[in-house]
Amino acid sequence: MTMTSAQLRAILRLASGLTLFTFVTCHLTAHAALLVSIPFAEAVLDALMAPWRTLAGTAVLATAGIVHYCNALWSIYRRRSLRMSRWEGWQLALGLSIPLLVALHVVSTKVATLAFGVSPSYAEALARWWVRQPREAALQFVAVIVVWTHGCIGLHFGLRTRPWYPVALVVLQPLALLLPVLALAGLVAAGTHTRREAARDPDYVRSATARVSLPGASVRSLDTVVAAVIIGHVALTLLPFGGRAARRTFTRWRRPPTLTHATGRRLAIQPGATVLETLRDNGIPHAAVCGGRARCTTCRVLVTQGLDELPPPAAQEAWALTRIQASPATRLACQICPTADLTVVPLLSADATAADGAARGGLEGSERLVTVVFVDLRGATGIGEARMPYDVLFLLNHFLREMTQALHDTHGHYSQFTGDGLMALYGLAGEPAKGTRDAIRGAGEMLARVERLNRELAAAMPQPLRIGVGIHFSEAIVGAMGPPRSQIISAIGDTVNTCARLENLTKDYDCALIISRQAAEAATLDLGDAPLHEATVKGRTGSVQFYALNTVPPLNAGTPA
Repeated sequence: MTMTSAQLRAILRLASGLTLFTFVTCHLTAHAALLVSIPFAEAVLDALMAPWRTLAGTAVLATAGIVHYCNALWSIYRRRSLRMSRWEGWQLALGLSIPLLVALHVVSTKVATLAFGVSPSYAEALARWWVRQPREAALQFVAVIVVWTHGCIGLHFGLRTRPWYPVALVVLQPLALLLPVLALAGLVAAGTHTRREAARDPDYVRSATARVSLPGASVRSLDTVVAAVIIGHVALTLLPFGGRAARRTFTRWRRPPTLTHATGRRLAIQPGATVLETLRDNGIPHAAVCGGRARCTTCRVLVTQGLDELPPPAAQEAWALTRIQASPATRLACQICPTADLTVVPLLSADATAADGAARGGLEGSERLVTVVFVDLRGATGIGEARMPYDVLFLLNHFLREMTQALHDTHGHYSQFTGDGLMALYGLAGEPAKGTRDAIRGAGEMLARVERLNRELAAAMPQPLRIGVGIHFSEAIVGAMGPPRSQIISAIGDTVNTCARLENLTKDYDCALIISRQAAEAATLDLGDAPLHEATVKGRTGSVQFYALNTVPPLNAGTPA
């Protein structure tokens, strides 16, 4: 499979970020060791930094820093909108401030070592920060907080879509808070000790900095390098913003394609902009838990017009859509860059969570053939009058547990709780007729489980439990319904109403099961001489034909189960 440029950038961003984060973790661990003593911290620092001080380690670290930095600048330029979520804004702002905060420290340690062969130590650094130049101590404190926060934000929002992450967060979150606190506490403790020693011994600072003492010309050279790094960083940071402004000015000369949103708003699409960027640029809230990296699928949209003009999903988007079993018209707003007019409908609310993104796709209110099943517990009102409320609750929970297990075993989908019964759907995936055959098997499983319940509860029940089951097969609107964060996969339409009425007719016909003629034909049932009934059901002008049965009929021989 050919790797796209976006996938390559994602891999490089992750690899470089983890490399830098590992280096920072080693550094802060050594800082935390200052709580014990300065010599102990020196030993810890030498051990942890040994791999990074080699030529190979230095090359890896420098490469990671350059790659991560260039990727950040490129991501700014390629953005068609600077509107972003709060966490993305903080991550970007903190990341751009890091070179300003660490330039002096990097030049005075690594660059000075390479250029002049000096060997910086904790004793020297603490004497400089806490006695000679206290402002540098404050700068180090800010740098530790900013660098660590930037790294943790990146890791958190990069991993939070993984199913194992919520469990790991119980351990990772305390560690993420503890390490920088211990590192800063170590710096304060060692700094306080250094100031006490300097006050007691006037020669302490000179002896501590003797090994790294440089001539004035060398110090001025390092200062020049620091200034050059800061000026260069500012210039490079402004470059992508300037490029974006020039690109935007150029695109105004041409008529851009239009994005039509479900709200009715028509938005101009900048060249190369994703649907997510276009929506954000125009102030329209849209979910994107992972920040637009094709991981969470919360930005999914249904393309109602212009789908043929879009290129097929790239590998990363295709994998994400396959994972949620999305329909062909479902795409990720963070990945599609329209070049022609497009109309989309968001499929999740703007405040969707990572858990919402894991929900199955392909059920976005589409009309489809589906088998609907209604199950009702007969005489539930009488049971409630004769028993304590907790006894009734126990009985209902036991009954519903058995019914939902029967659904699970026969590939049914539990849709709604109806007080003393339930509604289920069959055939949400695969061949619709197979769903009808599964529903017939499900009805048999439910009746068998009710018989078993009656045997188990015979001593406690004045009369055996009975159920009525209605099964109907036709077209219905199937999709995720209900308020945000409380949606369920259900169905609406005449098929659902008809099935509910058929289940109710089991009382009039004193039977356990009523199957509509459409469902019986779709399942190719062997009904023998069972009579075909016809009745007008409430809510329908036309009549419905059905079979009233007390046992589940067999499927025809050769019919796939």
